[in-house]
Amino acid sequence: MSERSLKEVGKVTHYFTNISVAVIELIGPLAVGDRILFQGATTNFEQPVSSMQIEHKNITEAKAGQSIGLKVVNRVREGDTVYKVT
Repeated sequence: MSERSLKEVGKVTHYFTNISVAVIELIGPLAVGDRILFQGATTNFEQPVSSMQIEHKNITEAKAGQSIGLKVVNRVREGDTVYKVT
């Protein structure tokens, strides 16, 4: 098994409980198909990026400085850090 590396790509700025969507302010690029890790005081899980949106429009990649909406498999909290797993 190879050593995995983590690169911080953003922070959770909001979480919509009713639709399980996190808003992430990106500091690095992210694309559909990437594997990400959410970490925070009570958060620690990985998931693939299956779809993301900017202002309700589906996109396949986003870059630093953009805020994206991302469907998440578990609850996240404001301030959680998002890492890309490579």
